Amino acid sequence: MKYTKKVFCIMFLVLLIAGSFDTTAQEKKNAVALHGALKVKDGQIVNAHDEAPQLRGISLSWSIWGGRKYYNREVVKWLKDDFNINLLRVAMAIEPDSGYLKDPKGQEQLIVKTIDAAIKENIYVLIDWHDHHADRNLPQAKAFFSKMAKKYAGKPHVIYEIWNEPEKIEWQVIKDYVQEVIAEIRKYDKENLIVVGSPSWDQHVDVAAKDPIHGFKNIAYSFHFYASQPSHQEGLMAKADEAISLGLPLFVTEWGVGEANGDGVFDREKTAKWMNWMEKNKLSWVNWNVTDKQETTGLLKTGAAAKGSWPITDLSPAGLYIRTELRKLNPH
Repeated sequence: MKYTKKVFCIMFLVLLIAGSFDTTAQEKKNAVALHGALKVKDGQIVNAHDEAPQLRGISLSWSIWGGRKYYNREVVKWLKDDFNINLLRVAMAIEPDSGYLKDPKGQEQLIVKTIDAAIKENIYVLIDWHDHHADRNLPQAKAFFSKMAKKYAGKPHVIYEIWNEPEKIEWQVIKDYVQEVIAEIRKYDKENLIVVGSPSWDQHVDVAAKDPIHGFKNIAYSFHFYASQPSHQEGLMAKADEAISLGLPLFVTEWGVGEANGDGVFDREKTAKWMNWMEKNKLSWVNWNVTDKQETTGLLKTGAAAKGSWPITDLSPAGLYIRTELRKLNPH
């Protein structure tokens, strides 16, 4: 009888230890449980434990054209399980073709379905107002983000990216726009992280750092680069370094291995330099993009299935590289 009790106790202890390891593994896979609500503190994006979470993930393509077919729960789940993302960006097209201005109901339904899939997978999700001219679409932006804030307030998964890549425009014009949209969001969502753009396609973050947004908390700034773009080398990196030194919290909400037009050379040396820079500064990042269009920055080969479950042979060189890096760098 004593022997049986001893064996039972040992077995119970083994199961208890195994269960604790399993819980730890699940928490690491569940990015939101691991990091909690994101916030800005002392010029840096931090998690609930006041540590830089350094999230890494992938952006879906424009929510129109060929990229639209990948806006579904199966793709979101595959990106989490196979690519090991802990962050997804949904790039809602605004002005072109069948974007939000012409089809607000259809675009909103598509975006919400995809956001909800990311929340179900317990990963963070950037709601991206994918517009180069958001200042002329202010009423629509306020109405959209008002809806999103009402729906997702209290969900730590959600991050609002309220203007993708302002073009060559004065910082004051951007500030006027973002302050109105931020105020609209904060009517309903007091806490969740909001990311604002900067002049020249989110490159002039040094300008924003010298005159940042005041009066609101948990505001970060997007920074974009394309690793092989001739103009996106030491000079652009220096701008970002200056912004960081001035205490501006940066979030790399879009970057690619090629050039800004989607094509160009996949220069692995230049890409590695930018990757090392992001790691050194513990910046969260999102790679552009899930599409089967024949472009350098596209992660899929032409004809890749709309529902995910892609074999290695369906991945482009960029897709193979990003998958490898995400599986290596993100917690398993």
